[in-house]
Amino acid sequence: MKKIIYFLSLFLLQYSCAKQPHLELVSPDGKLTVKLDNSENKLTYNLYKNDTEIILNSKISILQNSKVEVVNTKQKQVNKSWNPVWGQFSEINNHYNELEVTLNYEGVPATLFIRSYINGLAFRFKVSELPKNSTSSFFIEYGLSNKSQLYSPAGSGKLLEPVSVENLTQLDTKKHHLKIPLVAEVSQDKYVSILESDLISASGFDVMSLQIDKQSKQLISKNDFTSKEDNIITPWRVILVEDTIGDLLINTVSLNVAAENKIKDPSWIKPGKTLWDWRVHGYTAKDGFTYGIDNESYYRFIDFAAENDIEYFMIDDAWYTHVEPGKMTLSEKLDLEKVIEYAKEKEVELLLYYDRRHGNYGDKELFPYYKSLNMKGIKYGFMGPKVPFTRDAIRLSAESNLLIDFHDGPVPFTGVSRTYPNAITREFCHAQQDYRKAFTPKTFIRMALINALQGPLDMNNGIFDVTSVNAGERQKGPKKRNSLQTTSVAEAARTLIIFSGLVCIPDAPEAYAEKLDLFEFIKEMPVGKWDETKILHAKMDAYISTARRHGDEWFIGSVHSKGGTLDFSLDFLKENKTYTVTYYEDTKETNSKTNPEAYQVRTATVKKGDVIKANIVAGSGHCMWIRPV
Repeated sequence: MKKIIYFLSLFLLQYSCAKQPHLELVSPDGKLTVKLDNSENKLTYNLYKNDTEIILNSKISILQNSKVEVVNTKQKQVNKSWNPVWGQFSEINNHYNELEVTLNYEGVPATLFIRSYINGLAFRFKVSELPKNSTSSFFIEYGLSNKSQLYSPAGSGKLLEPVSVENLTQLDTKKHHLKIPLVAEVSQDKYVSILESDLISASGFDVMSLQIDKQSKQLISKNDFTSKEDNIITPWRVILVEDTIGDLLINTVSLNVAAENKIKDPSWIKPGKTLWDWRVHGYTAKDGFTYGIDNESYYRFIDFAAENDIEYFMIDDAWYTHVEPGKMTLSEKLDLEKVIEYAKEKEVELLLYYDRRHGNYGDKELFPYYKSLNMKGIKYGFMGPKVPFTRDAIRLSAESNLLIDFHDGPVPFTGVSRTYPNAITREFCHAQQDYRKAFTPKTFIRMALINALQGPLDMNNGIFDVTSVNAGERQKGPKKRNSLQTTSVAEAARTLIIFSGLVCIPDAPEAYAEKLDLFEFIKEMPVGKWDETKILHAKMDAYISTARRHGDEWFIGSVHSKGGTLDFSLDFLKENKTYTVTYYEDTKETNSKTNPEAYQVRTATVKKGDVIKANIVAGSGHCMWIRPV
């Protein structure tokens, strides 16, 4: 009888254990592990990479004030590839393990989905039924180690110096707001970024906000939402984990969890480069011509674009004087119809600005009107960080086959370039010539390593006539003279480093024509059509080097805020091939403050395994174009 009782007890114990939900998820390579805990009717998670603690004892909830019970779990693995319409890669592997957790919040059923990639983690909730018009909260805590250093986007203000987690509660949140994408240096070889993805699919949610919990002294995100319909779906909360800070920029987790392409035929969507008139107004060329809002100015832009294979020309503000639904009164300075016809003859596409401050008449009429003008896209200014409006604008512009470029503090819709690839770029950064006192070579490095994590940026790099800008010869240039610290070479490099589907170069055609040997780097660059991207060097506040491949050609751009030598090992080239490399680089006389336009262009041959030493002066850059002989 004792033996029967023993074996029966053992069986029941094993059966009970077998029925316990599995609360651990490991990445496909076995290095990243997330462990859930449901003790005390709360749900917490811990994240580890190998034996390193990344995030510990952190709560996660969709109904924060309710007790939760884990009802069941199930796992699956997905390993498939997809091809973006445009991007940093021509093919992206979507390989993850997923844990689906069925939850019960005091009678309210919910499902938590966790996806673990080799270099990141993503959380999303789904709730089928909530009381109508009730307010709930998507809550998640990030229990980073006390020594972790946090870096946040700073908008157009002065840079926020890194703050450690142990000093979070001392941060003056009235002056400094932590924003996504947030970068955390956990240790010298572990970097984390906190952001979100697929907000465009999550109706009723605003942009993810970051706060400091005074009790736990930890970083949290808490986004309230009102349930107006059934089947609530949240955005993905994404945690990227990399061994180097540069690899955060080529991490594809945010794109992989975004909704798939919703445009049935995206063949009309063409990434590329664009000239832009706004920063050239008032500039007088050597032949005596002064640029402004007029046909002759625009003809010059279009001619240069046609001669140098630049796909687009962007016309900014003040081309119209009055707005009505589906109609605009054109400025007397300009005959837009003739400009449109001229661009058509030269096979240059046009992009046209719209300023929402000039009239809110609804975009249902606006986008078809732009399409009727034969525009290829719209640059949308001063729409504000409004999620529902921005979501609708992206969808409606796609219905009119228009590219859309958001300016002036837009919503960071991370992953949207997969879902709606017509959302070609956005000014989620401090643009080059705005608020000069806050933009420095260090600022550029910060934005390249932080702001760019949320997706393509429109920063307006590519100023070649730095001396003219510093002399105050532009109506829309910096108000303070001699405040632009950069070099012509650095500007060329920046157009490659900052990823975008639309690279907007802001200088006059004559400025580029006078440096055509340097402009060659920009001209030959196939924007947005990259097969592969690597970050070869990256250090916060110091330097960054980006390498992008198209076919068998490599384009490499570097900048260094402090100056120094960067070594490039060409191990990524193919065996038994000889390559021609063109260097666009500083001279001994180059100085970002006193002699910013000094540069040299030279060619050589290289092969796999060669090491290039790039000498860069403070505030300058270095470019290489490598292609098979």
